[in-house]
Amino acid sequence: MSQSSRVGEGKPHLYIMREMLTVLESHVSLLRRSLGPLPEPVARPPFVVVSGLPGSGKSTFSRQLCQRVPLAIVESDALRQVMFPQPSHNAEESNRLFAAVHRLVEQLLQEGIPTLLDATNLQERHREHLYHIADRLRAKLVLVWVEAPDTVVQERLRQRKMTPGAEDHSTAGTEVYERMTPSAQRITRPHFTVNTGRDISLALDKIVREIRRAS
Repeated sequence: MSQSSRVGEGKPHLYIMREMLTVLESHVSLLRRSLGPLPEPVARPPFVVVSGLPGSGKSTFSRQLCQRVPLAIVESDALRQVMFPQPSHNAEESNRLFAAVHRLVEQLLQEGIPTLLDATNLQERHREHLYHIADRLRAKLVLVWVEAPDTVVQERLRQRKMTPGAEDHSTAGTEVYERMTPSAQRITRPHFTVNTGRDISLALDKIVREIRRAS
């Protein structure tokens, strides 16, 4: 096969790659605009990763934390609805969403913006990519696992279905929680565990101190 033939065969692949990158960047721009005002940049931005099962209280915890320290909240459930107004929650949709979410996180951290990612991230192989982002950008990584007793989670999910709140962007119900629970893996790196089934004031105090040490 001649060199010219090989080059010709490579063009469609390169074109597809450029097209995919263009689409990705358009998604990132869309998601970024939805974040609203952002915190001031700092020399070494903290990157707080909040993980846990549906109904564990991740988003409530994240909002309370951001009342104490300035962080850009990147909430996967809210951003899914920005990208997909009628989400299907299938694998292809989730892959496109998290490609954009991870790129957005990288962009914010590169600019020195303190960032919090609120997503289930139940398996260590999914969190590894976030570890690499923090290591590469020299961001202060703060890992938080949020949990609650099963009975508390089940009741929250039932209440969510009956009376969805204005700040509750998740559509996961009890069936999603039960399906995801067996796949949840503990974080292998040093992390904080927050039980939202009881008062979380002390846990918030500890995490705020850890974040401020980064600054």
